[in-house]
Amino acid sequence: MYPPIKSYESGFFQGANSEKHQLYYEVSGNKQGDPVVFLHGGPGGGTDPKDREFFNPEKYKIVLFDQRGAGKSTPSAELENNTTWDLVKDIEVLRQKLNVTKWHVFGGSWGSTLSLVYAQTHPDRVKSLVLRGIFTLRKSELRFFYQDGASNLFPEQWEEYLAPIPEAERHDMMKAYHSRLNSSDANIRLAAAKAWAKWEMATSRLIVSAAAVAQAEKGDFANAFARIENHYFVNEGFMRDGQLLEKQEIDKIRHIPTIVVQGRYDVVCPATTAWALKRAWPEITLHIIPDAGHSSREPGIEKKLVEAADIMASKGL
Repeated sequence: MYPPIKSYESGFFQGANSEKHQLYYEVSGNKQGDPVVFLHGGPGGGTDPKDREFFNPEKYKIVLFDQRGAGKSTPSAELENNTTWDLVKDIEVLRQKLNVTKWHVFGGSWGSTLSLVYAQTHPDRVKSLVLRGIFTLRKSELRFFYQDGASNLFPEQWEEYLAPIPEAERHDMMKAYHSRLNSSDANIRLAAAKAWAKWEMATSRLIVSAAAVAQAEKGDFANAFARIENHYFVNEGFMRDGQLLEKQEIDKIRHIPTIVVQGRYDVVCPATTAWALKRAWPEITLHIIPDAGHSSREPGIEKKLVEAADIMASKGL
C-alpha cells in the first residue's frame, strides 16, 4: 500500500434526480493525474481514508465517494430512491462535476458489481477495471451466503446470525431480516442490523478479525450497512438474475482492460463467481490469491490490488 495521504478537495454533491440524497466525495493524489474512482462495497459500506492507499498518488487523481445512505452521505441508511441504477447515475454526476472524460474504475465485492454495471452502462467512460471479490448478485450467490453455504464453514457465527429470527421464519433469512431492519421499533432495527453486519464481518477474512467484528457493534455503521445491503438483496440488485454475465452485457465491455483479484477462500463472494466471469469474459486477467478470504485488507489481496492499479496507471490508457 502507498503511504497515507490527505484529500485536497472534499464536499457533497446532490444525487441524480434526488433532492434528498447528498453524497460525500473527496479527491486526493495528483491534481493532474490519471483519474480513478473507487467504488466501495456493501452496498452501504462507505469509504475509508485507507482506500486512497491502493493508488500511486503521483500517478493518480484519486476519487472516493460514499454511495446513497452510506458513510458520510445523508440521510444515513436512507432506502428511498436508492437502487443500483440511481448509483450509476450518481457516478456520472460526479464524473461531470469533476470534469473527467474517462476514468479507471476500481471496486471490490458490491463495488465489483457496481463497477460492472457502470461499465456496461457507460463503456465509453471507463479506461480500465480493477475488481476484487466478484459479486454479480445472482440468487445462487445470495443463497450461499445468507441461507445455506457459508453457514457450513462458520457454524458458531451462523448461530448468532440465526438468533434474532424465530425458527418458523428461518427458511428465508433475507426476508425475515428485512421485516426487522424496517421495523418501526428502533431497538429491533438496531439489534437486527448489528447481527446482520456481524455475520459478514466475521466471515470476511481467512482468519477472523476481532477489529472487523467490532465494527458491527457501531450502531450508525451497522444500521446503514445492514439496511441498505438487505434492501438491495431482497430486490435482487434491481437487475435480471445473472444479467452481468450475459453475453450481450459482457460484449459491451470486452475491450476494457480488466484485472480481477479473488481470494481462494472467500466465502462471502466465492471464487466460483469470479470463474464464471472469466468463462464469460476470457480476456480478463484473473488472479486467485491462495491464502486469502474476502477482505481487501488481506495481505495477499492488498498487494495484488496495488500491483493491478500500478499496471493500469502504466498503460497510458
